Amino acid sequence: MSINLWSEADHARDYLERRQRMPRRHEGYQTLVELLPARLGRVLDLGTGDGHVMALVREARPGVAGIAADFSAEMLDRARARFEDAPGIDVVEHDLDDPLPVEWGAFDAIVSAFAIHHVVDERKRALYGEVFDHLVPSGVFLNLEHVDSPTPELHDDFLYAIGSSPDRDDPSNKLVAVETQLGWLRAIGFAHVDCHWKWREMALLGGVKPA
Repeated sequence: MSINLWSEADHARDYLERRQRMPRRHEGYQTLVELLPARLGRVLDLGTGDGHVMALVREARPGVAGIAADFSAEMLDRARARFEDAPGIDVVEHDLDDPLPVEWGAFDAIVSAFAIHHVVDERKRALYGEVFDHLVPSGVFLNLEHVDSPTPELHDDFLYAIGSSPDRDDPSNKLVAVETQLGWLRAIGFAHVDCHWKWREMALLGGVKPA
């Protein structure tokens, strides 16, 4: 049975409290922003949480419009409060287990941070294909993600490094190696596929839809 605790408000609040203490995380966010297209009109943020990444995007590209999607009621409330006075940003409820709605249209960039690893592997692969379909030509996909370690020992080391431990490991996590995910992106048709940044089990994966 697939477990996902993110519908529980306490789980979401605990994550937000721990997020600021996680080492090196800011480097991943910074690199994601650096790789955004110079001309950016419309952005989709998958698993937006409290809207942190979308807010970073808007700070870097003032006036950008788009959709911030999540399925956690706690996170949606926080994101709606954050973007209450942000014209052009629609905060919508959407479970990543479900296909991306066609009516959302096309985007210049699709971003995600520490969300896609909560869906099963088959769905991850399908979601990457849907992302490709929702990008405009030359559109960019940037996924700052929690990835699998090559060995159980390295996984435990990562948990200790972020102030956690194996007995507190999140059962919602369904981790996949960087190399596997980069292969999926290439097979779908993305160009310039790369791991742009990595620290232990945190990695920024990306690709561009060919023009």
